[in-house]
Amino acid sequence: MTPTGLHRREVLSLLGTTACTIAASAHASAPAGALSPSPADPHHRLVFDSPAREWIEALPVGNGRLGAMMHGLLDGERLSLNEDTLWSGQPSVGGAAADGLLEQMRDLIFAGDYPGADRLARRMQGHFSEAYLPLADLHVDLDQAGPARAIRRTLDLREATAGVEIDRDGGIERRTLFVSAPAQLVVFRIEREGAARFGASVRLDCQLRSSIRAVSPRRLVLAGKAPTVCEPDYRNVPDPVRYSDRAGYGMAFAAIAEIDTDGSVRKGEGALRVENAGWLEIRLAAATGYRGPHVLPDLDPGAVEALAAAPLRRARGKPHTRLLADHRRDHRALYERSALALGGGDTARRHDGLPTDARRAADPGDPALAALLYNYGRYLLIASSRPGTRPANLQGIWNAQLRAPWSCNYTTNINVPMNYWMAETANLADCHRPLVDFAEALARNGGDTARDYYRMPGWCLHHNTDLWAMSNPVGAGEGDPNWANWPMGAPWIAQHLWEHYRFSGDLAFLRDRAWPVMRGAADFCVGWLVRDPASGQLTTAPSISPENLFVTADGRTAAISAGCTMDIAMIRELFGNCIAAAAVLGEDAAFAKVLRNLSEELPPYRIGRHGQLQEWSVDFAEQDPGHRTVSHLYPIFPGGDITPRRSPRLAAAAARSLDRREAHGGSSTGWSRAWATAIRARLGDGKACGEALERFLADHVARSLLGTHPFHPHPVFQIDANLGIAAAIAECLVQSHEDRIELFPALPPRWREGAVKGLRTRHGATVDLEWTPAGATVLLHARRGGTVTVGLPPSLRPSSGAAVAQVDLRVGRDRTARLALIAV
Repeated sequence: MTPTGLHRREVLSLLGTTACTIAASAHASAPAGALSPSPADPHHRLVFDSPAREWIEALPVGNGRLGAMMHGLLDGERLSLNEDTLWSGQPSVGGAAADGLLEQMRDLIFAGDYPGADRLARRMQGHFSEAYLPLADLHVDLDQAGPARAIRRTLDLREATAGVEIDRDGGIERRTLFVSAPAQLVVFRIEREGAARFGASVRLDCQLRSSIRAVSPRRLVLAGKAPTVCEPDYRNVPDPVRYSDRAGYGMAFAAIAEIDTDGSVRKGEGALRVENAGWLEIRLAAATGYRGPHVLPDLDPGAVEALAAAPLRRARGKPHTRLLADHRRDHRALYERSALALGGGDTARRHDGLPTDARRAADPGDPALAALLYNYGRYLLIASSRPGTRPANLQGIWNAQLRAPWSCNYTTNINVPMNYWMAETANLADCHRPLVDFAEALARNGGDTARDYYRMPGWCLHHNTDLWAMSNPVGAGEGDPNWANWPMGAPWIAQHLWEHYRFSGDLAFLRDRAWPVMRGAADFCVGWLVRDPASGQLTTAPSISPENLFVTADGRTAAISAGCTMDIAMIRELFGNCIAAAAVLGEDAAFAKVLRNLSEELPPYRIGRHGQLQEWSVDFAEQDPGHRTVSHLYPIFPGGDITPRRSPRLAAAAARSLDRREAHGGSSTGWSRAWATAIRARLGDGKACGEALERFLADHVARSLLGTHPFHPHPVFQIDANLGIAAAIAECLVQSHEDRIELFPALPPRWREGAVKGLRTRHGATVDLEWTPAGATVLLHARRGGTVTVGLPPSLRPSSGAAVAQVDLRVGRDRTARLALIAV
């Protein structure tokens, strides 16, 4: 027995390390005429018992570059397809604001004319971002499918496969879908067992300017060109989607589908016709003319079609079983680094066979659902962000709309950072790399924006960007300044590079890649700081607390003021990180001294009339007291400048701010709930975390992840909630943002027993935990030597009876330290 009373085999089963055998063998043992038994896998499997009624209810699969959504229709299958570089447009063309505008805005701000500053800000807005586009839909229309007695759709997170089983008169129809990273292919298979053979039509359709042709009895080719401009969906303008015949203005793209079957195939008009088949397999590949964020995508259609055909050629002769085995092995190498199980040994028995939405409806506070959220978030990041791909956008990698909400772009004032909050802690540093790569492109374009718009050094980034790494304030004179004119994206993106270093300890990465980006962001902030003529302190102006508005003394609303809390927090953090990086690298001591001196002149955090952490430098009334953003709570999470241990008075004020937001209907969207949960975890409030998670899962209005579909939308779909809530769950179990590792810092009361493996800390350690009401076992696996302070909750103490202050991470040849803890 382990010190917690759990058998090791039971713990491994909870974490999902043995259930793959069950999943792989279930189909083989199924009796004809009935759906195969559903493997008891409540922490790693989503199950639904009806077809998708709309795109958002389909099941997502992806390899970082290619994405697909499987609908599970009764009369056939629809696969909605995406390729991560298929965007409108071409490299951004910078713009320049009129000289003197910044100085005029600052004069208005310091004179108290905030609405006047808002009006002037619109003159400092450039072009809108471009749009992420849908590739195609692949349709398999079945002949005389016959009535269905039952259907089950499943998404196996550990296997990264989507499946559909349909019980029809006379037998079972099974469909399997995966997107292979090793093969760079979408692979779909449909087969009948114990039923009559089938016929089907296979076709592609596309919303973009394109042609579709059957080039052989077994191959369909889609070829097209993306628009050179795709206006945001909220702009009511004539001709919002515009094409150009000019090379490189709008990229070429291609998708190729190849069929294999035991039946016969013939060409149709833009489709393929399959007859007398017992099984049918479709492999699909795709490519675009994208060549980087600063290069015209001017590859000709023939070259792009050849790029698309290459993966199919490489996979020719490889059987389905080989492709699937390679795919599983590749996915598990990432997915099995970490896992969470909650609820004890009877969890699988309690949930065996229940659809996921029924589980949620029955008990949204069930700990096993929280574990599923964590594991599903990791799955989605793996599926939408791999080394060499583009970062996960507003919808990850999945989009079916030509003019998607907010152009399905990158929103840097919360959504992009939230997508990657869990990357390091959940042991997916590889999946963080697309954002790291993107940061370098943003810094290059952001340098032009800093110079042209503000006459500033370094680089800056505003609230929207796209495939082309645009960095200017968007809006074209019609954008609301509360989002369009926020220039502080660079410090937030730079934080991710510093975090990547802190978790890895990779000095080469810090020196060669992180430091230039961090230094450039700090250079801009040094230039952006201005002296407040009233207080004499350094501040920022113009300053926006993203997407929120305040009420002036004369009752007007405005967005722009000076020294918003979020600005000051991010600049203080960035300067501190740069000072630390310079010390580690042993260089730029003079620059570090400048930053240290400037940091001492930054204004302090302020507590307002309601006991709340102030959002603005003046204690303004909020135009919307329940606003969904909590930008002023950045220094609690994802920052770490305010903590209950180091600054209890400010931490209490932050909790008061969150209480007021929620009392007025705040956290009204999925991503806002995720952020609030992470903040509660940093504040050490396990009870509030449990309640927040239950609200997240019980959200019928937003139709959350475990409701009628696998995503948590906004209520339109955005992926950040799914990824952000996984980060919040990890924060409940292990934290390391201070100079110590905190175990169980915010454990919800219903999480009475569980097991987690593979949580990483900023001290170069990986943590495994097992716990029951009787106590816990902790394994610390060191990647680097040294000692670390371990913080324990008051309810636990070492079984030896001695107080634990520090743990030597050089214990044993494998640098593993074990702690046995018992309940007090």
